Amino acid sequence: MCSALSAVALFSIGQNMLDENYRQALVQIGASGLGLVVAIFLSLLDYHALAESWKIHAVAAWGLVLLTFIIGYAPPGTTNKAWIALPFAGLSLQPTELAKISFILSFAFHLSTVKDKVNEPKTLMQLIAHIGAPALLIVLQGDDGTMIIFVLIAATMLFAARLSVKYIVAAGGIAVVVAPLLWFFYLGNYQKGRILALFYPEDYPTIIWQQAQGKISIGAGQILGKGFFGVEHHTVPLAYNDFIFAYIAESIGFIGCIGLFALLLILALKTLNTASRSEDRLGYYICVGIFGMLIWQSVVNIGMCLSLLPVIGITLPFFSAGGTSVVTTYMAIGIVLSVYMHNKQKLFDE
Repeated sequence: MCSALSAVALFSIGQNMLDENYRQALVQIGASGLGLVVAIFLSLLDYHALAESWKIHAVAAWGLVLLTFIIGYAPPGTTNKAWIALPFAGLSLQPTELAKISFILSFAFHLSTVKDKVNEPKTLMQLIAHIGAPALLIVLQGDDGTMIIFVLIAATMLFAARLSVKYIVAAGGIAVVVAPLLWFFYLGNYQKGRILALFYPEDYPTIIWQQAQGKISIGAGQILGKGFFGVEHHTVPLAYNDFIFAYIAESIGFIGCIGLFALLLILALKTLNTASRSEDRLGYYICVGIFGMLIWQSVVNIGMCLSLLPVIGITLPFFSAGGTSVVTTYMAIGIVLSVYMHNKQKLFDE
């Protein structure tokens, strides 16, 4: 349902904003079809084998990330050279999307092996190193938005592993201390502007412009929306990617957006339910990690469109145009299905 709605929206955008260029829609359909095949294949594999082979897929995924430092390029709308051009049809690959899946599998395996020792200082430091190494690599790549999603996924999994409240409080205290240092010594003027523009939009008209157009588009949808075809839509930059929610909101209105939220929330909750029914900690942590990926990307993307959060280039799962992102999301669902299918206690059993 999500992919079908995405395809309709992208065909509409191709007609209304891209001079009848339907390439984004066709790539999305192809990626969804490929993703569905990959999801079915992964669902048939034992998730234990997927997690235990973390050395293989980690080397492959992070090797591709390292390759972006040599041959990476930045597509229109971003300055992050986080993509690799593929030698056919003008397609590209974003390795950090694939690395999300590898990270969730490897971190879930790590958590399952330490069992109840997660709050022991030595173990916790090892877990933090497991998070910090890939996060640092993504920061060096320049993709701070993806780094934030990685950290949020890891934090969700640590919380599910019953990380002690004292460590959570300590992490909050460290964040308060580090935040000013990041502000003055790490963030560039444009990054600061993206944050300040949320509070003082009149002082940053250029930076806030895209989000302002997104809010106008969302408001123009009113209760029932304008529809996708045969009507004039408000122009929103990158409506096919980061701001596809704004375009869909104008098309289907407030009521339709409630349905969109319901689709994403039901999918996330079904993933969490599968986690609760898993017979072992590995399956539980994998599903929690994928739940974190789905929910945090949705929250951040929609928050960007509503001007509640700064623009950091995060896609809306299943909806935003992007072949790698779509295939990766389907891969995540396939792994959740693997957890479901390889447990004796099925999802709807008493």
